[in-house]
Amino acid sequence: MQAPTKPGGRWMRWLIGAALLPLLVFALYLAFVLNWSYSDGERAGYLQKFSRKGWICKTWEGELAMTTVPGVAPVLWNFSVRDEGVAGQLNALLGKRLVLHYEEHRGIPTTCYGETRHFVTRVQAIDEPAPLLPGPGNAARP
Repeated sequence: MQAPTKPGGRWMRWLIGAALLPLLVFALYLAFVLNWSYSDGERAGYLQKFSRKGWICKTWEGELAMTTVPGVAPVLWNFSVRDEGVAGQLNALLGKRLVLHYEEHRGIPTTCYGETRHFVTRVQAIDEPAPLLPGPGNAARP
């Protein structure tokens, strides 16, 4: 013999399912935007600022000064870092010239993953060019 079911049992299951469905959809959306990149590329410049910040969600945030021509004001590019290994490399290279490989993730609904939509995934230091020494071929013209 089957145990009698409560009259509100079906409604309770439907209510729980209706409450969990938006959470499942949000979790799937978040997993998608964090793992699929809209674009990726590289930027070169001088790392001028890098810090860990945030009230609750601590994130690594940085600023790269990109100079196109010496003597011209640099363009500042802000980025975020999620990988602790990359953050350690960047801390060691503060003030140096480097190339940052990044991925752009659009549609992230919160700043707990980073304040920008550009996430650095790799770092490569660039050797500084040797300064021009005065000599016969490098003489200043009047």
